Amino acid sequence: MRNSTRSGVDPFIVMDVMEAARRAEEAGRRIIHMEVGQPGTPAPQGARAALAQAMDDQPMGYTVALGLPALRARIAKLYGEWYDLDLNPERVVITPGSSGGFILAFTALFDAGDRVGIGAPGYPSYRQILRALDLVPVDIETAAENRLQPVSADLDGRDLQGLLVASPANPSGTMLGRDDLAALMEATAAQGASFISDEIYHGIEYEAKAVSALEISDEAYVINSFSKYFSMTGWRVGWMVVPEDHVRVVERLAQNLFICPPHASQVAALAAMDCHDELLANMEVYRANRALMLEGLPKAGFDRIAPPDGAFYVYADVSHITDDSRAFAAEILDQAGVAVTPGLDFDPVRGGGTIRFSYARATADIKEGLDRLVRFMKARGVV
Repeated sequence: MRNSTRSGVDPFIVMDVMEAARRAEEAGRRIIHMEVGQPGTPAPQGARAALAQAMDDQPMGYTVALGLPALRARIAKLYGEWYDLDLNPERVVITPGSSGGFILAFTALFDAGDRVGIGAPGYPSYRQILRALDLVPVDIETAAENRLQPVSADLDGRDLQGLLVASPANPSGTMLGRDDLAALMEATAAQGASFISDEIYHGIEYEAKAVSALEISDEAYVINSFSKYFSMTGWRVGWMVVPEDHVRVVERLAQNLFICPPHASQVAALAAMDCHDELLANMEVYRANRALMLEGLPKAGFDRIAPPDGAFYVYADVSHITDDSRAFAAEILDQAGVAVTPGLDFDPVRGGGTIRFSYARATADIKEGLDRLVRFMKARGVV
């Protein structure tokens, strides 16, 4: 049986690393996980308690395609709390994770063959989802002096129908300031292109609050999720904010593509939004882990790094050590028992010389992982 050309997407390398780590653990090894962008904490206790009660009280059938009205209203309220915005809940669309949001956004905004700009390095699934939808991902090679974020001048001459940016970004953790974000949005609009803002790491910031695209213009699609700040990766629930005249378009697509987001996950997500103490405690762990990483990675020879503004990643230039980050990551896993992500996942051109470290796990794991990396790199003669 034949496969479509659209199915010829690249693997998500970090998932392959996770599988290799799982096999090592199955064989009895203790692996320190610095590969996956996943909090080490469960969904907040209040979220789990709310779901347990709901499962006793109701059948948990389909919801409407756009999601539970109470959850949409609570998310709209969040934009007042975080950004001082008065957001119409009707513009909020609940999605099956941010991945469902990307599928809905790309399908609503673009036709086959349209060109969509994405920053490199950047989240690899942007590129692969675009390809699977017969769209053309256009890599924008970002510069270190711009903190690995695209700038408005990067759009010149590219003939784009859309631009997708992430702030804080994966894998770099860097953020766009208000002026830079506004300039990108203006340059995108000047080309008649659509702007999509991936804000999945909002809430996980260290020295300044991330700016939402909605603070600048309503003419944008904003995608977020309960996976990161709310510690609900496996629950597969996210949201999207769209212009008012796009709501019905997205609703029709959601009805047919997904029917609705998972009801159980929506119930838990609604309760999670008010678990403030637990969420703030998670942030203190990330802060401590970030400090450990910024101190410990250079001691292990990973000294070409920049402090992340948000998220829970450090993106390291290792081009002075290797030009094959995938083989290097496999060596680190095999010899040090630390799982890390090759940069090839994020940047097909320059990623052979970069590695991403995640520090989302427990602080004790981060300390042990750094100790193992130091020993490994000393044995390798790097430090």
